[in-house]
Amino acid sequence: MKCPYCGVDEDRVIDSRPAREGRATRRRRECSACSSRYTTYEAPEEQVVFVAKSDGNREPFDRNKVYRGISIACNKRPVALERIDQMTRAVEAAALAAEGNEVSSRQIGEWILGQLAGTDEVAYVRFASVFNRYGNVNEFVEELAKLNSGSRNSSQSG
Repeated sequence: MKCPYCGVDEDRVIDSRPAREGRATRRRRECSACSSRYTTYEAPEEQVVFVAKSDGNREPFDRNKVYRGISIACNKRPVALERIDQMTRAVEAAALAAEGNEVSSRQIGEWILGQLAGTDEVAYVRFASVFNRYGNVNEFVEELAKLNSGSRNSSQSG
């Protein structure tokens, strides 16, 4: 590591500790030539995942968009912010684990629906109504019937 003060690339690490919620390592260094001290951060290189949109465009995956979509669906529902963050992390992890470096926006929506289905039925229906772009009330009612039969089946089997 080159010293930011004198440019010499010989230093020693004085202290190391976790940083950025454990996703990086903070290191205090001291230059062997000028004795100046400085801080560096070491983190794994982040994988870039692209989202293939329905209009054919591609853009980098944005966890904030996922968080915002889930938050809007859960607005005024008894869903803790911690749970919204957990769902967002689960969708982000699925996108990073997907084969290749591209995932469709449709797949991301399906992952979000999967998270919401097990969390809050009203939030699920809110998100599904926007995501699936129901053309009429009958399509919406069909989705509610599927959701209702799924929750009945799971409550009867327990």
